[in-house]
Amino acid sequence: MNQDLIQLLLPEGLFEYFEVVKVEKLESSFNIHIAERNLIPKEFGGQKLESKGYFEEESVRDFPLRGKACF
Repeated sequence: MNQDLIQLLLPEGLFEYFEVVKVEKLESSFNIHIAERNLIPKEFGGQKLESKGYFEEESVRDFPLRGKACF
C-alpha cells in the first residue's frame, strides 16, 4: 500500500515519530504495523543516552475501511 495513502488514514503527526514497516491486507482486516523511530530530542543532543527499550506491541482497532476492520 502506498505510504502517502496510509498517511491519510492515520492521525496527523504520527509519522514524525513512527514509520510503517508492514501492511497486511487480510480477508477481514487491514493490519498496519508501525515502529517508533529512534530519534534523540534536540535538548538531549550531545549527551550520552541509554535506551530503556520500548513497550510491548499493541493493537488499535479503528473504523472499518471498505468493509474491513482496521487494526
